Amino acid sequence: MSRDIWDPDVYERHAGERARPFFELMARVDVDEPEYVVDLGCGTGELTAALARRWPGATVHGIDSSPAMISKAPDGPVFEVADVRDWQPARPVDVLVSNALLQWVPEHRELLARWAGHLSENGRLAFQVPGNFDAPSHAAIRELCRTTWREELGDIPGRAPVGEPGEYLDLLAGLGCGVDAWETTYIHVLAGEDAVLSWVTGTALRPMLDRLPPGRREDFLADCGRVLREAYPRRSYGTPFPFRRIFVVASRRGSASQAV
Repeated sequence: MSRDIWDPDVYERHAGERARPFFELMARVDVDEPEYVVDLGCGTGELTAALARRWPGATVHGIDSSPAMISKAPDGPVFEVADVRDWQPARPVDVLVSNALLQWVPEHRELLARWAGHLSENGRLAFQVPGNFDAPSHAAIRELCRTTWREELGDIPGRAPVGEPGEYLDLLAGLGCGVDAWETTYIHVLAGEDAVLSWVTGTALRPMLDRLPPGRREDFLADCGRVLREAYPRRSYGTPFPFRRIFVVASRRGSASQAV
């Protein structure tokens, strides 16, 4: 994660759709007056700033490994370029947030256990990850990597990088946390031509595009656009794009409200 492959302008094309899961996650974080709030994998920091507005009396700290993303961060919170795998807080954390980050960290289960240990007595660990790795948006591109693009991209991992809600429940409850775990499938309606390609260019395709020379990137994107148009046909009102996400809020308290 140390190499900067992120383009904040591309990532923010669908900022509204990407922000919605964050706010629905944070709506389940029942902390009134935290002193120290940390956003790990904060990206451009717009959502970190929302944490600062919610809790104006807190010290809010945003961390991301991408200098390009951090360069776009707003004033208010404290931002830092760092690898979340190496992060160690100077004091216990009251609210620790990770929004759509952990799918990029193969060892994130070990990280979650460590982060839970950084919480204050009544602290919360809140995270969400995409749960759509078997969807056509990913399966069709993996098939391209396995066949047409096997010489350059044939070693791209094929299995889902995240677990199911029950796995995270077992992990964190086993550490003595109260756990609220759930999932939601959004059906985003995306505007414009090649809308799903536009979405994945800012996320899932970044590691693949980073490995290709500039001349080959356009060819790869053309192939991706073809298979994605077939999988997600455009309608008169836009392109429906189902997107499943997995949410977890863990509490150091012995009991946390369970999902209903």
